[in-house]
Amino acid sequence: MDRAEILAILSGDSDPLIAERARNAIVTQPLDSVIAAIVRADADPRIFRFAAEYLADRSGVADALAMNPACPTPVLATVMKRITPKGIQALLDNLERVSSDPELAAALHGVTSGTPEQNELLKALQGGAMATKDLADAAAEIEPDPVKRETLMQRLVHMTVVQRLTLALKGGREERMLLIRDSNKLVQKCVLQSPRLTDTEVESFAAMANLSQEVLRTISLNRHFMKSYAVAKNLVNNPKTPVDISLHLITRLTATDLAKLTASRNVPETLTKAAINLQRKRKLGKDG
Repeated sequence: MDRAEILAILSGDSDPLIAERARNAIVTQPLDSVIAAIVRADADPRIFRFAAEYLADRSGVADALAMNPACPTPVLATVMKRITPKGIQALLDNLERVSSDPELAAALHGVTSGTPEQNELLKALQGGAMATKDLADAAAEIEPDPVKRETLMQRLVHMTVVQRLTLALKGGREERMLLIRDSNKLVQKCVLQSPRLTDTEVESFAAMANLSQEVLRTISLNRHFMKSYAVAKNLVNNPKTPVDISLHLITRLTATDLAKLTASRNVPETLTKAAINLQRKRKLGKDG
């Protein structure tokens, strides 16, 4: 336990003199040490309350509270107006925390201090039910049995965004295959954060031409996903994948897959030309 944490604990001492001296002492502590004490996994809860009440206006304190999942939501809610993109990203990177805590989701309502992309995702948190047509189209693609498809649709048709986030994280394969098609970007993000997501599912996502470019880009930026050759190959062959990503990935293709790409009519011409050029360079390299 470090000095900043000890002082925060003493600030609540029953002896008024000790409490006052502790409060006066902690505000003179180096800011870095205070923040380090807040973000510790085993931080004493009392430092959260002290920081929110007395230090919230100091740079990085609100973000540190957001970064520690152990910080109680009522405490975090009091400093939400001071949170910066760093703290917002910490929450967006832990959607299980947000989806399992309606009070936290509500506290994020109206927060606009993030980047444009973050603010868009926070706004998506307040979205409505999945559009009936989108739901029906997605269900038809993943469930051929009409009875099972109807049951699946009935489960999701009235779900709020927060409920869909929870389902994306904790549901089964069918739910994830459907929710990855959800127009709500936060739901899509949650699917890709699911601890139950399998490599096979990611391979399927990478090949789906009906997903948004943003989902495909997110997959391409995930180091774990991109360890899979199948994911890389599927992204390259997916006509919906942004060209800058495909051009970067073609160097990973085997000779056989590269040859198939040169003859493909489903991908942009820029990509096929790049594949042809790469094929020539490889051949010249071998001949040389």
